[in-house]
Amino acid sequence: MSRIQSVFSALKAQGKKALIPYITAGDPHPDQTVTLMHTLVSSGADMIELGVPFSDPMADGPVIQRASERALVHKMGLRKVLEMVKTFRETNQATPIVLMGYANPIEAMGSAKFVALAKEAGVDGVLTVDYPPEECEAFNRELADAGMDSIFLLSPTTEPSRTELIVKQATGFLYYVSLKGVTGAANLDITEVKKRVAEIRKQTTLPIGVGFGVKDAATAREVATIADAVVVGSRMVLAIEGSDANNLISNVQALMKELRTAIDSV
Repeated sequence: MSRIQSVFSALKAQGKKALIPYITAGDPHPDQTVTLMHTLVSSGADMIELGVPFSDPMADGPVIQRASERALVHKMGLRKVLEMVKTFRETNQATPIVLMGYANPIEAMGSAKFVALAKEAGVDGVLTVDYPPEECEAFNRELADAGMDSIFLLSPTTEPSRTELIVKQATGFLYYVSLKGVTGAANLDITEVKKRVAEIRKQTTLPIGVGFGVKDAATAREVATIADAVVVGSRMVLAIEGSDANNLISNVQALMKELRTAIDSV
């Protein structure tokens, strides 16, 4: 059983839902990323989604695009992200880390090399936004052979036939995009999310995380009534963007506390 599966199993036994914050590696500065990762965990994160900065992040809205730009100024790349995970693992062997990014850096490195380095670093799952299921079966097998999960996105426009194709390859959990558009683009329709998540559950027993539209604690609580995990990306990155060196940690801790309390109230 992978670390991701173990976390979901433990939370289910406790009647709790997972909180998965997203941060972009290298934002606001590479020297602060590992500290932020530990802060997220100590403040209530069940796992961490770590974004790999990319120059053309097509699924990400302006908030996360700016985070990538800030990170790329410091020459952040895939190898440096993996080194950060490796450093994090020196003192945390329990919290799952999911890398979220795009195919280009993986293709540039070579999938076999990437999988080997990710396994060595202690990565638990990989979400590659622009790897369609039709084209990544070999990559998914490489991940599975290395003991890592392959996380897939589902959206409001994903047809049942395509969901069936995706769930055959997905492991760990499924990430349901709660709205049409990029990250942080609009307010989610909780009734529609509930309907779609129920439909997806008919086709899989995998846990389902919901993100892309969780803007505050109230939204996080609503999502927690429906999903197995609440993913918070743009709101977390916005908190980082609005902080300086003096209040970065305290601002992240405060937001995490709000989110954790809201989710645990369900």
